Amino acid sequence: MRDPNDTPTTVEDRREHRRLRIRRHGRRAMIRSIYSLPSLATLGNAVCGFGAMYVASLDAKSIDPLAQYFLGRNFEIAAYLIFAAMVFDALDGRLARFARHTTDFGGQLDSLADVISFGAAPAFLALLVFKAHFPWSDDSPLGVTRAVWAIGALYMSCAAIRLARFNVSNEHGEQAHFSFLGLPSPGAGAAVAAFVLMQQDLHHQAIVHNSAVLSAMSQACVYALPVVVCGTGLLMVSAIRYPHLVNRYLRGRRSFVRVIGVFVILLLLVVAHKYTIAIGSLLYAFGALGMWAYNRARRTSSAVASLPSSDQPK
Repeated sequence: MRDPNDTPTTVEDRREHRRLRIRRHGRRAMIRSIYSLPSLATLGNAVCGFGAMYVASLDAKSIDPLAQYFLGRNFEIAAYLIFAAMVFDALDGRLARFARHTTDFGGQLDSLADVISFGAAPAFLALLVFKAHFPWSDDSPLGVTRAVWAIGALYMSCAAIRLARFNVSNEHGEQAHFSFLGLPSPGAGAAVAAFVLMQQDLHHQAIVHNSAVLSAMSQACVYALPVVVCGTGLLMVSAIRYPHLVNRYLRGRRSFVRVIGVFVILLLLVVAHKYTIAIGSLLYAFGALGMWAYNRARRTSSAVASLPSSDQPK
């Protein structure tokens, strides 16, 4: 058999050489396009985060028909865009492993996109929601606005620190990602965005049904929003271990109880997805803190019980 790299001598050899060259170029182009898919998904993550900030800041002065359509629901759409960024964030890693092309460049680009989508966008959205729904008056203390701004800046700073720490300690491969040190930035962004979704739904339902109870619940969510933002920000830089839900609970053999649990969660998402996502995100973010406090108290009580009776505190 003739070597394809040999110089063609006849017309048929030249045609065959041209066909082989075109085939090789096509294969290389396809490989290059597959290699670029993870980076495109990462950029989609960043664009969704930037779009969330743009949509959240829309006002009635805009002449764009699409912006006019978004008015009144712009906070909800901004929250959904943060969740769309989470979808792209999950896709880029899967695509990189599918193409067997995980690089340090992709990891750095992913963290930069996460700073936008799960650091700046949730903090900016929370600030605008608080500004729009807090009962301001002429004698409202100026320190409230400055404190809320400082909480948003703290959240964004914690997200940047969390992602920088992840970059320097990251290991390739899913086996190293069964747990995270500190709340993952997508989990923090999901908690803030889902809490905004719940507050917005309560606000709109209170207007539709003219309900004082729903209005009070919506206002309580507004007051609690800075606490959620501050808490999730600090949990991102904490030393608390958070499980990777997909790698730990949705892979491998599934028990009957786990299947029923997933089915119930899917039903709840169909019935009331905003409240289900909000409660689930908050439980994931703050539930680990409760478990950490419980385990630490138990270890302390065990250590005290193991001391001699004369050394035990009275």
